[in-house]
Amino acid sequence: MTTLRTHVDEYLALRRSLGYKLRRDGFLLADFATYHEQTGHATVTAQMMLAWAQQAADATPNWRYRRLGVVRHFAIYLSGIDPTQEIPPSDLLPARAHRPTPYIYSHADVLNLIATARNLPNNWQRTTLPTIVGLLAVTGMRVGEALNLDRTDVDWSDGLLVLRGTKFGKSREVVLHPTVVQALRTYDCQRRMIVPHPKAPAFFLSTTGLRIHYQTFCQLYLDLVRRVGLEAPFAGCLPQAHGLRHTFAVNTLLSWHRAGIDVSERMHLLSTYLGHGDPVHTYWYLSAVPELMTLVAERLEHSQEESS
Repeated sequence: MTTLRTHVDEYLALRRSLGYKLRRDGFLLADFATYHEQTGHATVTAQMMLAWAQQAADATPNWRYRRLGVVRHFAIYLSGIDPTQEIPPSDLLPARAHRPTPYIYSHADVLNLIATARNLPNNWQRTTLPTIVGLLAVTGMRVGEALNLDRTDVDWSDGLLVLRGTKFGKSREVVLHPTVVQALRTYDCQRRMIVPHPKAPAFFLSTTGLRIHYQTFCQLYLDLVRRVGLEAPFAGCLPQAHGLRHTFAVNTLLSWHRAGIDVSERMHLLSTYLGHGDPVHTYWYLSAVPELMTLVAERLEHSQEESS
């Protein structure tokens, strides 16, 4: 008899073959399979899924909604195998969509992060961290995209990076400024001395010669933020590494506005450059920062005056 855990593995394998990474879904569905085993029930019911999604008493409504959504999609898959499989209604545990306000770094913040990283006591950290932080700041890449780079993904002759198998299973190229190419060359030489016999093809390597884990980098980055003394301006607006991507996008839009460029004509370029699956995710930046909203309002008012 096929166990639920086997169905979970097959479901994840199928969706991952289509380009989905499903890291969080994999963790949650494994937890749900364990929960199902502990109940001792032979079947999976909508009530069981609801009970599992509500397990954490202190969880936010949005988190419970996401948990139920993960098992609901799995239940839809199961219904293709067993038509009697119950599927929880989509309006259970309603939650309001919320996107946290991004932390926008100033130019001085970025310089302080890089300078502080260059003065860390550990040779590997003061070589690797400032290079990754600088790369994220000037390209708007995702942290995972930078860590997933292989040495063959750096095109030295054309000065660009090839990002393969990104968030939505697509690949794209990121053109680099000559100063960025030089910074990567410097790191490349230093890395060869620190890790002369790498065990992985990664461009950014750990001291063991393997690819740097995402969680490891995020922890090192938070330690770096604390050394610099950056703090959240308000609850929920944390200075995380992903904020460097937000900062790049916002600064790009600000420069277009200040130059009098029609953002609507350029937005698709930024969306493609950032690797967004839908331009709506790029337009969100217009409302993410008060200064952008002010610039939009000023340009709208100016255009109305010209037309009157």
